[in-house]
Amino acid sequence: MQCGHATSSGSAQPYKSTSSRWSRNRIGSTVRRRSRIPRPFGTSSPGLTTTLYTTGETTLSIDDSSSATVTSRTAQLLDRRKKVIPRGVGHMTKIVADHAEGSYLVDVDGRRFIDFSGGIGTLNIGHRHPAVMTRIQEQLDKLHHVAIGVALTEPYIEVAERLLPLVPIPGDKKAILLNSGAEAVENAIKIARAYTKRRGVVCFEGAFHGRTLMTMTLSSKANPYKTGFGPFAPDVYRVPYAYCYRCSHADTPDRCPLHAAEPLQRLFSVEVDPSEIAAVIVEPVQGEGGFVVPPPEFLRAVQSICRSHGVLLIADEIQTGFGRTGKMFACESVGIEPDLLCIGKSLADGLPLSAVVGRAEVMDGPVPGSLGGTYTGNPISCAAALGVLDAFETEGILDSAQRLGNAIRAHFSALQQKYALIGDVRTLGAMGAIELVRSRKGREPAKDETQAVLEYCHAHGLLLIKAGMWDNVIRVLMPLNIPDKALEDGFQILDNALANVHLHNSHHERV
Repeated sequence: MQCGHATSSGSAQPYKSTSSRWSRNRIGSTVRRRSRIPRPFGTSSPGLTTTLYTTGETTLSIDDSSSATVTSRTAQLLDRRKKVIPRGVGHMTKIVADHAEGSYLVDVDGRRFIDFSGGIGTLNIGHRHPAVMTRIQEQLDKLHHVAIGVALTEPYIEVAERLLPLVPIPGDKKAILLNSGAEAVENAIKIARAYTKRRGVVCFEGAFHGRTLMTMTLSSKANPYKTGFGPFAPDVYRVPYAYCYRCSHADTPDRCPLHAAEPLQRLFSVEVDPSEIAAVIVEPVQGEGGFVVPPPEFLRAVQSICRSHGVLLIADEIQTGFGRTGKMFACESVGIEPDLLCIGKSLADGLPLSAVVGRAEVMDGPVPGSLGGTYTGNPISCAAALGVLDAFETEGILDSAQRLGNAIRAHFSALQQKYALIGDVRTLGAMGAIELVRSRKGREPAKDETQAVLEYCHAHGLLLIKAGMWDNVIRVLMPLNIPDKALEDGFQILDNALANVHLHNSHHERV
């Protein structure tokens, strides 16, 4: 048996959400009320012609409809963008958002999209959730900013108090609030170095931890994230991650050295003395790297090696956290207890807020005044986080996440049976992805076909994004409380997109 990630089979089963939809503004008259979200656009119909277009080296096709064109308001804004925003600011679509609610987003031309991207994992309870909107409005009426270095606010303290019991770290804990996931990782490294009095940090191939200097150094995928930005931070070491679908060892799972994290042990034996290493940082599931789900024993082995050498373990749960994997945090699913845990994205339902939670003695390592920032723990963002926590406590979000995860797995497995383009299905809870390949035997990344699938989806009302070291992974990050119809409609659009690309590839092979 080759070391690889198992794929499931069977027909897709409908997802039954227990969370009710919200349809009215609940935060008071001071907030402008939106009109009803328009009907979906881009529904395919008989008689549509097919337009060929080129992505990279391969010419592919999508159904030609009015939805596939960039309309007037969108075109105007994209033109204005070119004049004032530098090219380095990336956009995965040509969509210009106007408003959103729940699992739907509407662009400036009134076209509605089912949102399977969730703001890249920041909207686990959906757009403009009433609990969040209510908390934000209440806080806006009192105080919108003061700076934590000047005066404390109760929302900051309350967020920390409510986070600590949720984080799978035993014993006494403390938390610091920050603005972004990258800031959380940066500060986790600072805290680890201050506590251990060591400098070295170990990360993993395929990782993504942010775009600041240290987090960029810790991340893989040089193009585009590192191009032209060196030199990078020193004292950083990198070892392989357990990416079973592309395992270079081709061994059985019980004998695969990656399962036992042997490269990490070898690093400490050959490359660097572990007494110089402050921390090992790991994503329990790699996000930007392609939603790579490692065997649980791999992460447990990493933890064991860290413990044996007095090295701190930092879990980057910025994308996996807040219910995405079916548990509040992915560490619970795989059975590890890190020393420090980084939180972000869905913590505040899309507002800028992140956190580092860790063992109290470790968190108290830095000297007074060495942590913080002008906007960290902003009261509006903290209010949003309290609304998110309210929703998790009262609406059964984790139960919904587990059911959604089962539905995603079933849908993806059914699509894999239909389309040879899908080489691997990877899920942990509602964190799911498919890896597209030119052939299942050779596993050559199907980058162009992936882009064609995404463009078809965008043209037909589904907001979907990619990931992976070769841009050949399609990931889903829809709200955990997505309505049944939105989920089914979204997967139908994806099915149609894969069928369209498959049809073109079959025609191309015959020609």
